[in-house]
Amino acid sequence: MTLQPISSSRSYTADRAWLGSLHGTDQTEIITLDISKFTRDTHWVASTDRHQPYSRVLSGVPVGKIGASGLYGPYDEAAVDGRQKRAGVTNAEALFAPTAARVPVPLLWHGVVKASAVPGGIDPLHGDPVLHGRPDPVRVRG
Repeated sequence: MTLQPISSSRSYTADRAWLGSLHGTDQTEIITLDISKFTRDTHWVASTDRHQPYSRVLSGVPVGKIGASGLYGPYDEAAVDGRQKRAGVTNAEALFAPTAARVPVPLLWHGVVKASAVPGGIDPLHGDPVLHGRPDPVRVRG
């Protein structure tokens, strides 16, 4: 009897329609998300592919740092836990196991985003003008 291994591969392309410019994409930093704060099908999607069981955090999601934990959650100007200050946006999609509570992702903290294409939406006329003690370098276009 002969064994012939079979392999397969799949590729996924991130939707980066929110990205207004490549400026800043080479200067990201890794942050950790508290996935319980994010909304399914708005900020992340569950896999429907039996060959790839991991869920995906979408790229372009605006995030803010939660003061008590040091983790990041979705930006919300009405929040009082630190997420009311926009830290940037997720720069790339990140896979995570269905049981994961924390997910590492790259943060775009310097660059340009298109408000109309940001997952979950963002108002270009509102938001915290200061980020990490300096003027917000993530410009939002309408």
